[in-house]
Amino acid sequence: MNELPWRVFYTRHDLPRPQTPDPLISTLWDLDEWLDEHDILDGTPYLIGPDGRYDVELNSYFTQLAASPEDTQRAAASDLKLWLTFLWISRGRTDWREATPEDRAAYKQWRTADPRGPHVDWTTWDREVATVNAFYQWAIHPKRAYAAENPIIQREARAHPSQGHRTVTMTPAESSHTGPRNEVVWLTPEMYRSWRDVGLRGYTPAGMPDPSFRGRFATRNATYSDQMIRTGMRLCEQTSLSLFELPHQVPGKANTRTWLPEAIAKYGSARWIYLPSSSLKAAWDYVEEERAEAVEYAREAGLYERIRNPLIVADPSDPFVVIEGQRIAVERLDHAERRRLLIETPDGLEPATLWLNELGMPSARSCWQEVFKAANRRCTGHRLKLRAHPHALRHSFAVITLEQLWRGHLKDMAEMNPGQRQTHQMVFGDPLNWVRLRLGHRSVLTTLRYLHALQELEMETRMALIPQDWEPAAPLDDPAPEAMPA
Repeated sequence: MNELPWRVFYTRHDLPRPQTPDPLISTLWDLDEWLDEHDILDGTPYLIGPDGRYDVELNSYFTQLAASPEDTQRAAASDLKLWLTFLWISRGRTDWREATPEDRAAYKQWRTADPRGPHVDWTTWDREVATVNAFYQWAIHPKRAYAAENPIIQREARAHPSQGHRTVTMTPAESSHTGPRNEVVWLTPEMYRSWRDVGLRGYTPAGMPDPSFRGRFATRNATYSDQMIRTGMRLCEQTSLSLFELPHQVPGKANTRTWLPEAIAKYGSARWIYLPSSSLKAAWDYVEEERAEAVEYAREAGLYERIRNPLIVADPSDPFVVIEGQRIAVERLDHAERRRLLIETPDGLEPATLWLNELGMPSARSCWQEVFKAANRRCTGHRLKLRAHPHALRHSFAVITLEQLWRGHLKDMAEMNPGQRQTHQMVFGDPLNWVRLRLGHRSVLTTLRYLHALQELEMETRMALIPQDWEPAAPLDDPAPEAMPA
């Protein structure tokens, strides 16, 4: 079947006007005014149907997601695109407003069990169910009534006994309830170094340079990856860091902290980030070498002059820009605004964004996702059974840091009396809460899942002490039994 799928696009101001003599296009081409009138921000997803149709009711859903993190919006658009494409291609061009539980059951069969389907894991399926369910809960609301029913069958949610009496809530009955809930994918320091050196730096598993390696910006990629596993930052947060958030090294200081602003911290979780001296030195080496070369290339090509509506910092010692006559500090600029943020220097303009691509322009999150995929492919090619993705490095930071903190915490407290322990707790707090703050979790309940990984680590350590041979080896020749005493 040659049917076209639904497609995802993202809003953007200052699009070039189509070169067409059609007067109707010229009359209607006032997109910026329309976006502003409807309070639609740049980067808001919208879906276009296989027939080229823009569904106003469908796409109005994304405007109410505007306050959600950008990753959440993109994931919702991607999941809905898959569902709508299935309805169009496999269910006879069924409109989403008329979808039934039977359509959803067929979709589940296709996504999870059909031999010709993608065989997604249960974690992915549960996320897709939650996305489509949230969309239909919004669509069937009485004040909208865009759809007659929610094709996702509901069941009454079970309350934990500790929660006592509460209002009955409903939850999707089609969730698997079997997907891994406590599985945390993480790498030990040794595993990470092997993955990084082979996948990003172009070495063989034996530690020798690989002559077949053709990767570019290996130092940049390894530095980015090192900083991610050593700080626990999310992909979106680290990618949007500016030079103003990169502190200078302090001689003799093992860790230097920097403030992650609310504007780029997911869920507004502004917090202190601690950069180890080795990671910080590598970052500045990248700035002064590979990044400087990329900036020089972009200047010579005139790329910075082509940026639409640039935001320019005239004085790097006082980082602010002027937007519509208002003085705005750089730390208040969001992800999209930072991509057009430039600094005036004696040598010309340069991006304020820390991480640049090979053309000297701010790198996108998709760029880094591809870097990780390419690294995984290299490891597979070398028969190295290691894989990593950005969130796995965040998990690794959490597990390793928590394990080290708990060891020190328990060692200190073992040597104290009850009064000293109470004082120690008041001064230094709970290691779990410290990791929560570093990760930007709103609730310590989210951070608790890393304790499961620690329990598994402890179990592996203890099992390694179990003898491989349960029975002692029998001697080759049994000696003759001793004579019984008379």
